Amino acid sequence: MIRHQRAQGAASLEVSAQGLARLHQSAPLRVLFPTPEPGEPLEAVLVNVAGGLAGGDELHAEIRLRDGARAVTTTPAAEKLYRSLGEEARIATRIAIAEGAVLEHLPQEAILFQGARLRRSMEAELAPGATLLAAESVVLGRLARGEVWRSGALRDSWRLRQGGRLIWADAMALDAERRDAPFGLDGADSLGMILLAAEGAARHRELARDLTQGTASLVRPGLLLLRFLGGAQEVRGAIATAIRELRGEALGRPKSLPRLWTC
Repeated sequence: MIRHQRAQGAASLEVSAQGLARLHQSAPLRVLFPTPEPGEPLEAVLVNVAGGLAGGDELHAEIRLRDGARAVTTTPAAEKLYRSLGEEARIATRIAIAEGAVLEHLPQEAILFQGARLRRSMEAELAPGATLLAAESVVLGRLARGEVWRSGALRDSWRLRQGGRLIWADAMALDAERRDAPFGLDGADSLGMILLAAEGAARHRELARDLTQGTASLVRPGLLLLRFLGGAQEVRGAIATAIRELRGEALGRPKSLPRLWTC
């Protein structure tokens, strides 16, 4: 049996109210820190220097914010998922946010090439008074080349805990062969989600519904969920607009995107 060389990248960073407190990284995952705009918090950019992921590759990221810390984490571009020979590519993220800390976790989309298989997971632990604004999205196929994602699989899961107690869980299993079914994506090329976990999130429910044309819900006190489905450009544009609006209205920050989203 042929054994292929696989990439296993990892990064772990911890941020205090004063700035970066600890960093560990191993290739092909690297963390860069561009100079933030005046008044903006620390920005950490998670870079896969391999340029993409094939079946069997893994990326693991751990992000911790201490009391009162503020940070933005993002990626420099879309993550490319190449055709698999059978194994899944894996992306796992673990987040811990202490009391009074605010994290904006805003990676750009993942693009699934024809035949790609991705298993992605997010686990977040929030202390009382912590705030998380997080986004994720997926594009099915290299649309600019006319490629349609007709084989492959996507497995996606979220776990959100507060005070050690599970408060929200979500999971999706999507096989490419069923993507066009009415009970699947009904032909959509892209899907995405934004999550706002914050005290007072309920105040922004109507804004969220306007931003998603109704596909937003307050799933529990302090937890607002927005979902997006449609064409790739449409979904990216809607997510970008929602990030800007929620950033301004819920976090009191400038209504802007991370710089690399607009390069």
